[in-house]
Amino acid sequence: MLLSVIIVLTLLSYTCGDNPAIQMILTNKGLQYGKQTSVGWIQGKLGSLTVPDIHGGVDIGIGTVYYTLTGITVTKCDFPEPSVEFAPEVTGFRTSISGINLALTGQWFNQFGIIHDSGSFQAAIISVDVTSVLELGRDPDGHLSVDSASCDAHVGNVDVEFYGGASFIFQPFVDHFRGRIRAEIEMKICPAVKESILNLEYHLQAMNVSFDINQVLTLALPLTDSPLMDASSLKLCLKGEFYSINNPVEPPFEAQRFTMTEQSAYMLSVGLSEYSLNTASYGYYSAGFLQVLINDSMIPHISPVRLNTSYMGQFIPQLPKMFPGLLMTLQVYATEAPMFSLHPDAVKLCSQVAVKAFAIQPNGTQTPLFKLSVDSKFSGKMWIASGRLKGSMTMDNLTLTLASSEVGMFETDALQNMARTGMKFVVLTKLNDKLGKGII
Repeated sequence: MLLSVIIVLTLLSYTCGDNPAIQMILTNKGLQYGKQTSVGWIQGKLGSLTVPDIHGGVDIGIGTVYYTLTGITVTKCDFPEPSVEFAPEVTGFRTSISGINLALTGQWFNQFGIIHDSGSFQAAIISVDVTSVLELGRDPDGHLSVDSASCDAHVGNVDVEFYGGASFIFQPFVDHFRGRIRAEIEMKICPAVKESILNLEYHLQAMNVSFDINQVLTLALPLTDSPLMDASSLKLCLKGEFYSINNPVEPPFEAQRFTMTEQSAYMLSVGLSEYSLNTASYGYYSAGFLQVLINDSMIPHISPVRLNTSYMGQFIPQLPKMFPGLLMTLQVYATEAPMFSLHPDAVKLCSQVAVKAFAIQPNGTQTPLFKLSVDSKFSGKMWIASGRLKGSMTMDNLTLTLASSEVGMFETDALQNMARTGMKFVVLTKLNDKLGKGII
């Protein structure tokens, strides 16, 4: 009868074991917000509650009256403010609801010997108190687990008015009906709460703890330890590791411990370590996605920079003499996975890239020309505004050196300056425009 109300409220719901890459802290402020949201949802659903039929029999001294109350609907509910709090002694939530009053209506059917009769009834369930404790844990596969630690329910009183049929005969025996109905309601509350928690546990165990982000990466989010709780917050520690879907290898580095403090002014805080970012980078790298082939057709027509031996002759004088009037291609690829490091005021990124240049012969074959090594460092900032994750990037340094050459030695200073200019005014400008609009 009150089960849908009680079940929803019951399920509202520092160091970790293996070093997690993601930590989440739910504060009391967030818990209370969740309670308020659930209360509004419950009140909106009360009108459509399905209340099970109630069957029983009452010995009235001269025989037993068997009754059925059916088609029971809620017509009014006095729903007081519930109490939801952290229960650190069991690592869970304690939900208390006191003084719920319900008005119900439905149909009654009675049988007393050969006498059968029916009619309608109105009932009031008065002063219902329920206290339930939900315990949280972690299963061996990293799923969040739930269990019922305790439950106590008390119904203050039940009043019933029968109408129609021979209700004038049965109304004097309301005291007998009232006691039985009150006891049945009281006995059904906690078993139903526990059954609902078991159903929730079943669904939690069936949930995936890894999710494909795109066609390249999957994100593993199992719990690394049991939930941690004190009187004001709940902390969840998650693995937060990215893998290449087609080449799921462990990265050559380990997650380091990081500390995340409770921010009581916020409802929910999420901490992300550089390990999570670096496993995403390594996932793309190990899948072979950090490479690109650039040719002249990819450069805007209005750009003065052209990818051919004639234009590149101003940087490499011998090039147009050895390979006059040929288009070129550049094979750009990461030689190592780019690495992020998080600092109090910035996110830093270091990357090592190789650039192989080729001349395209008239017959379509490609002749290797030279190979450049590019070491670059960037700094960025991230923030949340208007509900979106935004950011900006700046270039700290870009160093270009000649790694090998099939056309002889040449100075790389002019090429380095051009690369820095292009990175600053073309690549970063477009990137920061996207980051400024937000990516989530």
